Amino acid sequence: MSFDTPLVLSGPLRKPRQMLAEQEYGGHVSIHDDAMAEKLGFKAGPIEGPTHFSQFVPLLEHLWGKAWYERGCLSAHYLNMMVEGDEVRAFVQVPAPGATSTRIWAERADGLPVLEGSASIGPDDGPTLLDQRMAKLRPPGKLLILADLHVGMKGAADEKVRMDPDQNMGALYPFSLNQKLACITENSPWYSDPAASPWGRAIIPLEMVSVLVEYTSRQAKFPVKGPAVGLFADLQIRMVDGPLLVGEDYLIRREIVALSESKRTESYWVLSRVYDAAGSTLKAEMLLNHATLKHSYAGYAGQDV
Repeated sequence: MSFDTPLVLSGPLRKPRQMLAEQEYGGHVSIHDDAMAEKLGFKAGPIEGPTHFSQFVPLLEHLWGKAWYERGCLSAHYLNMMVEGDEVRAFVQVPAPGATSTRIWAERADGLPVLEGSASIGPDDGPTLLDQRMAKLRPPGKLLILADLHVGMKGAADEKVRMDPDQNMGALYPFSLNQKLACITENSPWYSDPAASPWGRAIIPLEMVSVLVEYTSRQAKFPVKGPAVGLFADLQIRMVDGPLLVGEDYLIRREIVALSESKRTESYWVLSRVYDAAGSTLKAEMLLNHATLKHSYAGYAGQDV
């Protein structure tokens, strides 16, 4: 080639749906409820961050084929919240021949950045965007909401999970896989038709991996004080021996791998490892930065946050 000009793949503009208006945790509605969002100073209940992951999948399949579903990693830092009706486009920089990692980002139709991140193919893909962000974290000051947490804390017990097509995924995700597929921005027969899938089983869409992993998250019993409203600030999903399958039993083990704070939030970073039902084979990992809003917690009343 005579040029070294960076080339970019982009998908179409999409209008992701917001499906968490009835989400509930800690005995209260979440930031995805319009009234709660407005109370906290937001325009409306935002679209859940993992929803945007679906728009990258066709682009990454184009780059890496079937291997993307088996060993792919998408690592994202959220920049601006989107609400239902916003149009969003996904972008992937075309990697150099043989490269195992590349840059990704998403923008609203008017150019407002939605997220930035990296996509890669393991196992030798190097540091992801979130690996780099975590390496730069400064030790937090005195934490209030997260005062009883520490790095290295593990979930209370192994958690058994599965996702069937019509299974309601609970108070955190009050919908089923089939309900998601009815409005997902990028659908594939691989998500619902075992005969169409290269693995002979329907596979869980990338954006629904967080739903599977968070389904039993309360069982970890991490002592987060509340009530307080949280949001996803960073999310990374990595397939180790993927893809994850619909109707398959899995076992999850969790660990807090970082604590951090900003002027507005206290954050705990949880690494959730997804194993086969026997707990012997690692299938996937999810790294999630739970950012809790300081001004949503009564304990901060009267403090300058």
